[in-house]
Amino acid sequence: MRILFVLNSIYTTGNGLAASARRTVQVLKELGEEVRVLSGPNHNPEGPQPDYRLKDFYFPVFQPIIRAHGYQFSSTDVKVVEEAVRWADVVHMQEPFVLEIRTAKIAKRLGKPVTGTYHLHPENIFYSLGMGGWKFPNRLLLHIWRNWCFNHWSHVQCPTQNVMERMKKIGCTSQLHLISNGIIPDESIRQPHENHPYIVACIGRLSGEKDPLTLLEAMKYSRHAHDIQLVFAGRGPQEKKTRRKAARLYKKGILAHNPTFEFMKRDQLRQLGAKADLFIHCALAEVEGLSIMEAMQQGGVPVIATGPITGACQFALDDRSLFHQHDARELARKIDWWLDHPQELEEARNAYIESMKEYEISNSARALLQMFHKSINKQ
Repeated sequence: MRILFVLNSIYTTGNGLAASARRTVQVLKELGEEVRVLSGPNHNPEGPQPDYRLKDFYFPVFQPIIRAHGYQFSSTDVKVVEEAVRWADVVHMQEPFVLEIRTAKIAKRLGKPVTGTYHLHPENIFYSLGMGGWKFPNRLLLHIWRNWCFNHWSHVQCPTQNVMERMKKIGCTSQLHLISNGIIPDESIRQPHENHPYIVACIGRLSGEKDPLTLLEAMKYSRHAHDIQLVFAGRGPQEKKTRRKAARLYKKGILAHNPTFEFMKRDQLRQLGAKADLFIHCALAEVEGLSIMEAMQQGGVPVIATGPITGACQFALDDRSLFHQHDARELARKIDWWLDHPQELEEARNAYIESMKEYEISNSARALLQMFHKSINKQ
């Protein structure tokens, strides 16, 4: 089967959507499928390039915000797009943007089936503009995506149950498939040990929708605040704000250990996953949350925010690992409970390692192949 992946920039770093696409493409190739990519360029001259290369598109005014989120848009060269689509048996979209809209129109004209993945909430965009909680623009953009993208894809991958329910609620007419983006299988390297101080980590982009400030606010109410070393593994538009608040807590003596900030590569994240006591996931808008899944794969016990568009909370094994979004006091209580119960914490580590096995990326890739075959048969 010849599969064409379409996205604006597959080689950006610090972007979960692009990272997930790269992994999926690789696994599909390992399963023996022909896969090519239509995308913008890789700006690392020594790195790989997409099979069908598009030029970058730069937005006036908003480009610094886009870059801060580890993202880049591409222009749409009709000749390049048409060449790519003609080659494919099935065209798979990764985003609901202009590139995908135009590519889908060309695919329809050429009689090629089109599928897609729901990778992005409108709120992921509007939180960057300080409008994440504004219902009207988020609903409007979601319905635009439904009318211009989702309903023109015959089949749509929904990485979590939360996403599937949202697609049903807005009246998406495509056939929906509950398929995780998947994580690379990785044996846990955790060894029995005790941390002094406790290591409490937060992995992910430092941005409004990820809400890292709630973790810092929770330290004001935690009985163990003096015994906690906070680790923020990520970068993003709210990094300066997060650093300033962390410094204030340390200066006031609420934290006895200065929080650390570092953008980590995969092996570093693996090491962090194997040694941290707890992983806090405060995201207000999250499609799936591969970073917290990879931490759980290493025996990291999570405490995850719940909310109307937070898909990661489905991976919590019980209420001890859940708190209401923005509720710093409840988060502090959950952190304190886990640190007060080391035996339960150790038991939970093994349970979370086991729970992640069903989300291995090879399982997701095989499910995607079934979806692609259905789309071809339907066409």
